[in-house]
Amino acid sequence: MNGIETLGWRADCVGELDHRQLKAPSVKLRGVHQGVGGDAIYSIDLRLRRPNADEYLTSTEAHSLEHFLLEGFQRLLPQQFIGVGVMGCQTGFYLNLLNEGRRERVETLLERILRDVLEAKAVPYANVTQCGRWQNHDLASAQAVAREVLAARDHWGEIA
Repeated sequence: MNGIETLGWRADCVGELDHRQLKAPSVKLRGVHQGVGGDAIYSIDLRLRRPNADEYLTSTEAHSLEHFLLEGFQRLLPQQFIGVGVMGCQTGFYLNLLNEGRRERVETLLERILRDVLEAKAVPYANVTQCGRWQNHDLASAQAVAREVLAARDHWGEIA
């Protein structure tokens, strides 16, 4: 975990933590994986709801937000974006980036994407040709979650 502090992450919060202690919303470095050629893959938890507190995203909220995160990070970090996926517990998302692990950059882009959600007229890729369950989207619900997460922006660094 060399240099993660210089990227803005707290070393004591990297990796698996007791989920009973996690706060949300928060942005946490899960890990850094070094490739043999020197590239680094940064795995980041975008935790929107508190685990084990009966606070979770509905499948529709998670699905719609996943589409916004996919479109946003793909557009804003085309060379670094690897992927984003819903946490099985429905409390957030896993974000994977290539050679981009600066906390401030990730949080700034997440904020921008969530602000875009508030201005959106439709959920990206919510159509039969780009989504396997295109009927399971709700813009208003995604916007409500985005407002909730943005309202706590100053606390995204409070992980546990």
